[in-house]
Amino acid sequence: MPVEVILPKVDMDMTTGTIAVWHVAEGGTVSKGDPLFDIETEKAAMEVEAPSDGTLHHIAYQEGSEVPIGTAIAWIYAEGEELGEPPATTPKDTEEPEIDTETAVLETIPSGPPASNAVPATPAARRLARAAGLALDGIHGTGPRGRIQSTDVEMAIEADAPQSARHPIKPQPGDLAIHTSGTGDGTPWLMLHGFAAEAAQWDTLADRLGQAAPVHRIDLPNHGRSPRRHITNFADLASQIRTAFDTLGKGPVHLIGHSLGGALAIALADTRPRRIADLTLIAPAGLDPRIDGDILRGIARATQADSLGPWLRQLTGDPATLSGAYIKAAAQARRDPAQRAAQAAMLDALFPDGTCTFDLTAALHRTTCPTRILWGRADRVTPWQAALRAPGRVALHLFDGLGHLPQIEAPDAVLDVLRPAP
Repeated sequence: MPVEVILPKVDMDMTTGTIAVWHVAEGGTVSKGDPLFDIETEKAAMEVEAPSDGTLHHIAYQEGSEVPIGTAIAWIYAEGEELGEPPATTPKDTEEPEIDTETAVLETIPSGPPASNAVPATPAARRLARAAGLALDGIHGTGPRGRIQSTDVEMAIEADAPQSARHPIKPQPGDLAIHTSGTGDGTPWLMLHGFAAEAAQWDTLADRLGQAAPVHRIDLPNHGRSPRRHITNFADLASQIRTAFDTLGKGPVHLIGHSLGGALAIALADTRPRRIADLTLIAPAGLDPRIDGDILRGIARATQADSLGPWLRQLTGDPATLSGAYIKAAAQARRDPAQRAAQAAMLDALFPDGTCTFDLTAALHRTTCPTRILWGRADRVTPWQAALRAPGRVALHLFDGLGHLPQIEAPDAVLDVLRPAP
């Protein structure tokens, strides 16, 4: 019997979805896991993979068709299997759909003129091109097999716009900065820092953990040594981090993320589950809409140590934790006005009106790897009670007297959690 290709549910409120593009033509050969088609809803977009090996036949719905969830939209025939008449397309019960989230991409879908569906591109790139009114067939793709990424579209937008209309933050080519240290041969660690920080935030943990395994630290776009880029939303940022992550090879990693980096770590664990050995989240964003925008804006605006210090100290349970030398070093790292402007724009895109607009609770519930959350009870940026939205299998470590930076305030306590006694 041929294998049905079912239109999956992308979000909880979804009843229908639109087929944005078929990546395989009628009669095309596919392998299990190959990109098969993209689905769109009012809230999300997702690339769906082939459920089996074989040849694609009987495509029942073409690009642009709106289809009820659970509907069989095509069939995959095994090698040598006789091709019969198109089977009936009766919607199935999809209350608990089995969706491979390896390539899931959730994002807000803007309106605008349609972009070409004949060109290979990620759903994020299609949304961005549609919003800008650009044709995809005129954009060079830098992704696998020439696929167009959202960053490719951003570069095209900058090149296409007149000088007076260009965004003041110009996307720059180049990969995100990845700092690698450690001499051990154990499973590598990957660390993602939060907003307005950089890889150096992890120095103490990296030095200790690097005695037994390699340690990779990624500077987010507009941070540290990474290039300045225009970030449109969280899905765009997650896509860029995923691209950088994919350059690290195919082996598993211990993944650690703090604050915004914690949200990105959840997104990575959701879309690259087979490569995450375990997941550690330190005061992660994305589990509660509440966030102290005043503190974040204060940090983003600060131009010198005297103005930065009071805001940084708001991140700790004990203001004396951060020395004057630490604050001066942090101010020195933020001396580039273009970088500060890029971070301010990024802050507005991710946390408009001081609100965390992306919700990763469902993604956290989908993760299958061992997961722990660490949070300071004195956190002023994000409420530790957000951790209670995690599934019961997630270990929760709450620290009295610590604020938003447990890895800096009490690195030994964090290390004890990361490397429990045998």
